[in-house]
Amino acid sequence: VLTLPMAQAALDLFEVDESGLDRLDRAVLDVLCRRFGGGPVGVSTLAVAVGEERETVEEVAEPFLVRMGMLARPPRGRVATPAAWHHLGLTPPPVPTVDLTLFDDV
Repeated sequence: VLTLPMAQAALDLFEVDESGLDRLDRAVLDVLCRRFGGGPVGVSTLAVAVGEERETVEEVAEPFLVRMGMLARPPRGRVATPAAWHHLGLTPPPVPTVDLTLFDDV
């Protein structure tokens, strides 16, 4: 029989926080936000920065972080969402606003 104290001990052992993020998940978000300003950053660079193999970041951390709404994967690289910044207790950078219409010259 699994008890609540046993489950909590297992979560503590694997450093899983209240949102379900483990050490690797938090390391990816921390590096992405603090070292790379929230991105975009390539997965190979991100993997080197957290000391993991590219495949580990891509196959283990990324899917969960995307499902949790903390990581986006646009074509230019990985980007931390506002939810990631808030989870780390950080303030997300302001989003630049561009007020162009379809036919404005840039």
